[in-house]
Amino acid sequence: MSGTLEGLPMFSRKTILLLASVAVVGSCRTMARSELSEGKKTMSESKKDDKSDLKKRLSPLQYEVTQCSATEPPFRNEFWNNKEAGIYVDVVSGEPLFSSLDKFDSGTGWPSFTKPLKPAEVVERADNSHGRTRVEVRSKKGDSHLGHVFDDGPGPKGQRFCINSASLRFVPVARLAAEGFGEYLSLFGAASKPGDAGAVAMAEIESVVLAGGCFWGMQELLRKIPGVTHTEVGYSGGRTENATYATVKGGETGHAEAVLVKYDPKRLSFEKLLGFFFRMHDPTTSNRQGNDIGTQYRSSIFFSTDEQRRTAERVKAEVDKSGKWKSKGVTEIAPAGRFYRGEDYHQDYLQKTPGGYTCHFLRD
Repeated sequence: MSGTLEGLPMFSRKTILLLASVAVVGSCRTMARSELSEGKKTMSESKKDDKSDLKKRLSPLQYEVTQCSATEPPFRNEFWNNKEAGIYVDVVSGEPLFSSLDKFDSGTGWPSFTKPLKPAEVVERADNSHGRTRVEVRSKKGDSHLGHVFDDGPGPKGQRFCINSASLRFVPVARLAAEGFGEYLSLFGAASKPGDAGAVAMAEIESVVLAGGCFWGMQELLRKIPGVTHTEVGYSGGRTENATYATVKGGETGHAEAVLVKYDPKRLSFEKLLGFFFRMHDPTTSNRQGNDIGTQYRSSIFFSTDEQRRTAERVKAEVDKSGKWKSKGVTEIAPAGRFYRGEDYHQDYLQKTPGGYTCHFLRD
């Protein structure tokens, strides 16, 4: 992104929002003055799309971002937390740019992707504004400012494409064929029926319930794993019906604080997901995680299928043999029972409260 804020996840969310309130407004006017002082053509004189037409069909923010390289506020934009399956296209030209399959939560408050749909269609340019060098990304056909790319992403290439929502339009899977993007249906395990452009068969998403201490920290790490499509915190594994935090926190219900994880097995195998699970908490401490003590903080894998059970048992045994922990694991492997969704204030807690309590981190 063009503003001074993007790419700085070390700021707290409160700080980012405060800084964003004064960021990059009227950048088109600033650009025009700069170009005039250097004897260059203004944007209205260039051969780009007719600006008057763009101003009519784009919102003021979309125009400022795509045409003037402005930066929208973090966390207060349309797609930063969108988890629906589909593709993102240039809001100006409609050219396909990114896929939800490559989208991840970077914690910055802007949509983040590990890669473009077609790398050749996203142009990179040096950006030396604001006293530092960054790499700007723009759409090839529409020449719209999209954002910036950084080398701190989770994908194989370690890239993070940090993009303005205002530069994008989202097309859900069910609308791909109808809007002329049928070639991308196969990415989602979907296919259109002849004569029925909107009919699709969605890929199966699998789920598992994982427990490993306070669910705040667990969810924050799980939600960032590429291939995880949805997470929510709650309570599972106990005998009490209609479990709530008030009843579970005393450790008398048998329920564990847990996270329901939905994932795309074509992008993330269950084995690999468990690899993350055994790294983000200590599986050797019985009914305890850090300073949190009680049965509600136990380590558990609540499997949904026999295949998940077999995989969980194998991965647990491999972890024990690896010697990474001084003691053997005590992780419970049990059939999934009813999952009681946690209260809204517990959902995405560390997104709402940056710097809040957690004892979870990924170990090497």
